Amino acid sequence: MTVALEIISPERLLLARPVSMVVIPGTEGDLGVLPGHSKMITSLRGGLIDLYEDEKLVDRFFVSGGFAQITEERCTVLADAITKLGEIDPLKAADELAAAEAAWRETDDADEIAWRDASDRLITAQARVDALATHGN
Repeated sequence: MTVALEIISPERLLLARPVSMVVIPGTEGDLGVLPGHSKMITSLRGGLIDLYEDEKLVDRFFVSGGFAQITEERCTVLADAITKLGEIDPLKAADELAAAEAAWRETDDADEIAWRDASDRLITAQARVDALATHGN
């Protein structure tokens, strides 16, 4: 049995194919989606999406955030931004992390919206660097 996986970025349908399992980075923790999974909608944090076929990891993507809708037969990921893990430039990721850290330090704590945006940017940039360090190129 398989799960029909769709990954949709703001630009296009990035991927549509059956997989044995997909692991997504939910905001409350990683979720493994297998056939027959309970219906749910979850927000995504910055992290890796892992695709499995016959218990073998076959593809990895870094998602910066978004949402996922899960049913018994399907997992649809609506990604804010998504990149194949192997296509992330480590130097650019490090520069983005440094910029996010600087922006976060300069944010006025009293401006809740700006602070949340800066925090989200920092968390995603750190997750990208961590993904490369742990699983990367």
